[in-house]
Amino acid sequence: MSEQGPEPNWAWLGLLKWSLSHVDGTVPSEESKNFRQMSAEDRAFLEEVMKNGIIDEGERMKTILSNLVDNLESMKDTSESSINSENSGKILIELLDELQDIVEQIDFAQSFASMGGVQFLIGCASERESVPRLVRSSCLGVIATLCQNNPKVQYSMLEQGNIPKLTDMYFAELPPPDENRTEGNDDSNDTFRGKAIQAMSCCVRNHAVAEKIFCMNAEGRCAIESGLGLHRQHPPPTLNLRRRALFFLQALLTSDSADGDRVRLFSRCVNHVASTFCDPDTETSLEMREMTLAMLNGILNQKRSVNAILEVKGFLLELGVRRVTTLRASEAGESEYVEEELEQWQSLIVGLARACSDSITTEEVSEQPLLLEGRPANDSGETIPQ
Repeated sequence: MSEQGPEPNWAWLGLLKWSLSHVDGTVPSEESKNFRQMSAEDRAFLEEVMKNGIIDEGERMKTILSNLVDNLESMKDTSESSINSENSGKILIELLDELQDIVEQIDFAQSFASMGGVQFLIGCASERESVPRLVRSSCLGVIATLCQNNPKVQYSMLEQGNIPKLTDMYFAELPPPDENRTEGNDDSNDTFRGKAIQAMSCCVRNHAVAEKIFCMNAEGRCAIESGLGLHRQHPPPTLNLRRRALFFLQALLTSDSADGDRVRLFSRCVNHVASTFCDPDTETSLEMREMTLAMLNGILNQKRSVNAILEVKGFLLELGVRRVTTLRASEAGESEYVEEELEQWQSLIVGLARACSDSITTEEVSEQPLLLEGRPANDSGETIPQ
């Protein structure tokens, strides 16, 4: 998306061709049969190639931010024609796409955050009146890339209180409950909400403190429930939104920092996905079924809390036996598509057979506060040992 187009790539190709014509790579440069001292003209040529062929990503980020500001300033003018607004939206999306490519590198992501870029993106994504939804979605995509596996940026998001803002953005796009909707006419809303879920996920995944704080937040848990379809069945959330919500849920419940309390906080979600996303009659996406089965097996194997799964044990065992029979009878050409699901079902059936209801462990008991309630009102104290 660079403004300089493809020239830098061709410049590097020219540099490579020049090098190959003077050095064969098998001996030191000065021993090559074609070696000759570089003339002043050649040195000047190479310096020009290096100058034009290398992009300073840090400077480019500043330029992109400046261009974003200029285009967004023009959108504040409500008298601007729809055509100009559409063109500005396309330019903004192109700039944000380029920015997202740059901040995939952790160091550039941290530099971008240090120059106030995160707050800018949060503000832009929150502006519902003037900024097109596609541009706001692109902002959320950049936030997700900034935070993913980047503890410094994740901590910054947590410290600045930006994660609740993402939750607010998610719910701000929910249509009124009495609005007449049919499947397909809410895709743009669900696309934005899917980006919001993705941004939340990248902000907290693999960061123990952020995960714990998010899971204790009722609004955060409610956003995941909504994305999975607990709050809306007709029409259900789009596949993209459900997939991102399920991926986030799986990451939280199978995280190294997860415990029984966390799993129990999401018991409604676990119960819902177990009874809905495993059955091909209600979930046609193979990816969703496999992800659900992998999550259920992970929860059973961790043994932190399994009650939510055991509540639908009978349903899962009956469905599992049917699916194993069907998958084993699949034609040879379909084996590569059913092998993973078959293995997951077989593991789940064994796990369900071995699973026991939650019980308070010795460690959990030791963590319970000791309650001293005093002597009962009807106790005269005569029984107390002297």
